[in-house]
Amino acid sequence: QVQLVESGGGLVQPGGSLMLSCEASGRIFFSISTMGWYRQTPGNERELVAEIYTDGRITYADSVKGRFTISRDPVKYKVYLQMNSLKPEDTAVYYCNGEVMVPGLPDFPSWGQGTQVIVSS
Repeated sequence: QVQLVESGGGLVQPGGSLMLSCEASGRIFFSISTMGWYRQTPGNERELVAEIYTDGRITYADSVKGRFTISRDPVKYKVYLQMNSLKPEDTAVYYCNGEVMVPGLPDFPSWGQGTQVIVSS
């Protein structure tokens, strides 16, 4: 089993900042290629916020470009999401995602449990 655990969510006023963190751990030998952040609001599908590949390429949703920054520590399989200039429409549950590679098994996605971000005055 490979687990991803997020931290850093909370309540923030519009225009404020938050940093989300996510770390992968497991009792088996594994590695992770792409890591990313998704978010979901009630009644809607989970949507990509940002993802970062092992070669450093990064993809952002148009709605967060220029405000959010994704980064990762490839040695420790940690990924971060710095969120600035937050807007009420950024309110959602944010999920960490990683594409897990285990020798002898097909690659598979692993998800964190989610962390709530509320942007409100």
